[in-house]
Amino acid sequence: MSRLDKLTQMLKMDPSDPFVLYGIAQEHARIGTPEHLREAVRFFDMCIAADPAHGYAFYHKGATLLRMGEPEQARVVILAGIESAKRSGDGKALGELQTLLEQCDL
Repeated sequence: MSRLDKLTQMLKMDPSDPFVLYGIAQEHARIGTPEHLREAVRFFDMCIAADPAHGYAFYHKGATLLRMGEPEQARVVILAGIESAKRSGDGKALGELQTLLEQCDL
């Protein structure tokens, strides 16, 4: 059974668990096919809905959108993540999101 399969089974026990949603998104992003990247974005969205202060969900959703060739969409997500990180006081995520934002302009 793959990690994605195991996480999908765990999600059945609690469909709004941000840890599991984030893990599923990360696995889809790791696989990296166009279909999996779209699924990664979808699961990052679900993670953010479950935990709006999850700075790394914003970060990795933005990074995934950059991989997909969507810098404008990535910028919107990253800016939202920066605001979320400021509100929650997550300085580490804030710094990483600010660094990622610079990649949108490349």
